[in-house]
Amino acid sequence: MASSEKPAETGRLPALLLRLAGSLQRSWPFLAFFVGLFLCWEWSVDLFGIPAYILPKPSEIVAKGWADIPRLSNYFLITGLESFLGYFLAIAVGLPMGLAIAFSPILRRTIYPFFVSLEMVPKIAFAPLFISWLGFGLLPKVIIVVLVCFFPVALNAIHAFGSLSDELTRFCRSTGAGPWRTFWKVRLPAALPQCFVGFKYAAVNATVGATIAEFIGSDQGLGFYIQIVTGNMRPDLAFAGIFFLTVLGLLLFGMVTLAERLLIPWHISVRRH
Repeated sequence: MASSEKPAETGRLPALLLRLAGSLQRSWPFLAFFVGLFLCWEWSVDLFGIPAYILPKPSEIVAKGWADIPRLSNYFLITGLESFLGYFLAIAVGLPMGLAIAFSPILRRTIYPFFVSLEMVPKIAFAPLFISWLGFGLLPKVIIVVLVCFFPVALNAIHAFGSLSDELTRFCRSTGAGPWRTFWKVRLPAALPQCFVGFKYAAVNATVGATIAEFIGSDQGLGFYIQIVTGNMRPDLAFAGIFFLTVLGLLLFGMVTLAERLLIPWHISVRRH
């Protein structure tokens, strides 16, 4: 048994190396662009004599940010908790709500217009109210993230579950499949690609909602950090906070992309990548 398993294990290593090499080959334009961008930034500050309190060099941002890494790491975890909790709550509420609206004409005429009207209101307008009602803790920030992420999830779920053709539905019935079997075997897999469009859009907005809430009223988090260091004329630390926010957003978006690859590997949007 050991001799038969060993060639299989050794065969996986070249496959992993080939996949890694393929990923690097596809991503080198992206890496080259950002390396060139930061080099131009570094040289342009000296070339045009831009003061550090207006635009610091990337090397200064890295040095000052590294010196303040304990505080940045702590605030990164706080903002990450707010973003992830709000995001997954938005999916937990928005996906079933979108499913219900897609199959209920009454809800489409009542609840759906209310959600559209709510989406028209800038979410920053709600932040002071939630903070005055609930204080400066975690809950108001999570609620703002839920509001920011909810509508993209619900809207794409409505379109996803309501877009199955009548011909395919009649075909499923002709095979003897009941409503539940049709849903799990046909309607849900057909809806997942459109649902992931909403998941990705919401993932982009999750950190935005958390940062807005921290700007309005907070004593911790990356939004609070950026606001404080900007008031102290420290753009180097502000850029470091923005970098950590970018990493947080990319982490959440990457998790959604990985889930998409695992759940719908057959879809053309996944196979192209």
